[in-house]
Amino acid sequence: MDTEEHYWTQRYQEERTGWDVGYPSTPLKAYIDQVADKDLDILIPGAGNAYEAAYLWQQGFKNVYVLDISPNPLNAFHKRNPDFPTSQLLCTNFFKHQGQYDLILEQTFFCSFVPTDENRLRYVKQMRALLKPEGKLVGVWFDIPLTKDLEKRPFGGDQELYENYLTKRLTKVVFEPCYNSIPPRHGKELFGIFKKT
Repeated sequence: MDTEEHYWTQRYQEERTGWDVGYPSTPLKAYIDQVADKDLDILIPGAGNAYEAAYLWQQGFKNVYVLDISPNPLNAFHKRNPDFPTSQLLCTNFFKHQGQYDLILEQTFFCSFVPTDENRLRYVKQMRALLKPEGKLVGVWFDIPLTKDLEKRPFGGDQELYENYLTKRLTKVVFEPCYNSIPPRHGKELFGIFKKT
């Protein structure tokens, strides 16, 4: 078991999942509701309990892939969603995953990595590699101060910091404060769409 897998498995075992709201994130649900093409290949990396994946499946999207480094949330997801294909539950390290997707949904996944320059550049490089031409990275990033406490996950950042990394490999379509965050996260989330061009 690698260090990251051990860390996240322990967090799930100890139920230290304060980021988990128990249902699809409002900004991502609103985005999903306006996507017409049900045949898109969709990846949700660092998916955790993957409420967005369950919602997508219920809405008729069948090419949805759920990726997490820990088996715990994937097993829990399978129990809650027994009709979801187990072949589309991917227990692997994001950086080792290979595939091509039309859409990648980001639910504060970027904020889960120790915020070194190397990690954040690797994230953007891998996102670009996983997207098909014209594919989109759509998601929510925490707009909270980045502290020097490297144990305090999720890690934060601000719009300028995130854009600095993301636009090195992707083209910004929109990146702005969320207008439809849940009340406890109001003013603490950014919604973005970035495209592989």
